[in-house]
Amino acid sequence: MVASLLRMASSRIRQADLGLGRDWILIIYGAIIGTVTACGAVAFAKALHLTEEGSRGAQAAWPIYLLPVLPMVGALLTGLLVHFLAQDARGHGVPQVIDAIARRGGRIPWRVGAVKIVASIATVGSGGSGGVEGPIVQIGATSGSVFGQAARTNRVELSTLVGCGAAAGIASVFNAPIAGVFFVLEVMLRDFSLRILAPIVIASVFSTAMTQVLLHKNDAIFAVGLQGYEFSAFELPSYILLGFVCVLVSVGFTRLLHWTEERFDRVRISRIILPAFGAGLLGLAGIAWVLLMRGYGTEQKVPPFFGNGYQTIVRLIEPGTFAAAPAEALGQAAEVELRGDGTPLLVSVLVLLTLFKAGATCLTLGSGGSGGVFAPSLYVGATSGAAFGLLLERLSLLPQGATPASYALVGMAAVIAGTTFAPFTGILLLYELTREPRVLLPAMLASIIAAIGSHLWMGDSIYTMKLRQSGVLVGGGRDMTVMRRVQARAVPLTPLPDEPIYASDPLSKLISMHMPRTAPDFVVVDEHGRYLGMVTGEDLRTALVDREAIPLLLVAELLRTDLPTVDPEETLDTVMEKFAGSDVAGLCMMSQSQGRPLGLITRANVIRRYQQALESA
Repeated sequence: MVASLLRMASSRIRQADLGLGRDWILIIYGAIIGTVTACGAVAFAKALHLTEEGSRGAQAAWPIYLLPVLPMVGALLTGLLVHFLAQDARGHGVPQVIDAIARRGGRIPWRVGAVKIVASIATVGSGGSGGVEGPIVQIGATSGSVFGQAARTNRVELSTLVGCGAAAGIASVFNAPIAGVFFVLEVMLRDFSLRILAPIVIASVFSTAMTQVLLHKNDAIFAVGLQGYEFSAFELPSYILLGFVCVLVSVGFTRLLHWTEERFDRVRISRIILPAFGAGLLGLAGIAWVLLMRGYGTEQKVPPFFGNGYQTIVRLIEPGTFAAAPAEALGQAAEVELRGDGTPLLVSVLVLLTLFKAGATCLTLGSGGSGGVFAPSLYVGATSGAAFGLLLERLSLLPQGATPASYALVGMAAVIAGTTFAPFTGILLLYELTREPRVLLPAMLASIIAAIGSHLWMGDSIYTMKLRQSGVLVGGGRDMTVMRRVQARAVPLTPLPDEPIYASDPLSKLISMHMPRTAPDFVVVDEHGRYLGMVTGEDLRTALVDREAIPLLLVAELLRTDLPTVDPEETLDTVMEKFAGSDVAGLCMMSQSQGRPLGLITRANVIRRYQQALESA
């Protein structure tokens, strides 16, 4: 029903085109997707907020040993939904969207978005450590994909509409339209061309405007005022050093999450129960925190690293938190009331919060829970930045008017940049979340250092590490973008010989066929015409060295079954990776459904087709 309505709307738009090109059509589509995504995002955020408030109230009233119960119930519901309805709704969402763009041309089933909504509310709302940006990106991307498929757009246009939905989701949830655009361009599409940029910007603008209409407000999520603070050149060394600290935090967080995912993948437990198992470990970590805080002299009911952790972030970026007496500041920053002896105690608690939040997020998402990594990255950036600022204050290295709150703010942007390799997203997100321009310069400095340092250290971001292991190339630049737009079916094929080649044929048959052919490689089939393997020109030339043995050899003796085949739906980036791993001039393109070869795709023709696409891009 919905798809029919969308097709009708698309048809009406085309009929009313009046000569406008496809670029204008995409802009109109972007406006529609942005508006619809905003409505869904607002409903999702409100439902999540209400669920999280109810869970925290219940956990505060229950005995300490019941802390794991609600997270486990929410995780079990997530496991059931994901296992039976949508496998792609597992985890933090963004890698699944990147994978859909790279491998399936942006095709995402509608049920993925629907399941993601409920699964994320169940995971994060019950106390799981995660954020809302991953779910909302996947929900928005699904809406863009469903709309694009209903409108019968081509592969490139569909990927653009997926980006429109993702940007609209970020813009709505964070009230951050510019950061939403840059997130999609830097992380997902890696394409800054005007024809891609225009509809994504429109979608982000419409989403933000509709959100403000629905909520009747236009406030920053982390409104903060650093009155009296002015960045000075004397702080340059401090912020440079903070950038390197955030490299350590970003790399540690990313690798810990990846390591946790690998370990949970090896656990021999049903995928349905596995998220609940991770939530149980999260609950035990929560009990450990509460007991630890009792040792500091306070009674705390709900650990501050449960849920998205926004309350802790708000306190850490407020200068008044650190202007209070040390013990009072410690209570404000860590959501506790501690009796201690000053700055060292506060720093130690902030470091512990960083470690506990990173570990809690890895347990939640690594086990298969549904949530994002933006909020946890903001959290560990704020706690580690605040701890660093406090140490500088302890060493009397902060200039007059400076505050550890500014280092917490900069740490948020730098850790986002370090984990995602998207410095512009980190910088702009910080500004739009806080509307605080006084820290833009140090945020730019620390974010670039964190992004470059993390990239040099580990090569893959928090989103791409697992994707690369599964064979999805996530390079950047114009060349990779162009290669992802062109499918293998667009490459001219070298036709197969009229007479099939069988493994039982004498090798002399290939030699007689070799001379008139431009392609030196041969596809071998069975008696039913199904693909068996190939005989390469290099192997054939090697056999020609001993001409006396040729009459005694069969094709089967030179048959190679280890060479990959190419599917017509694959894009050129994956085809080139297959050629890179196989020292041959050609590979067999075949119909996967029938197992029959369609022709020979050569390295030269792939490069020629890529060059044509590059010139027309």
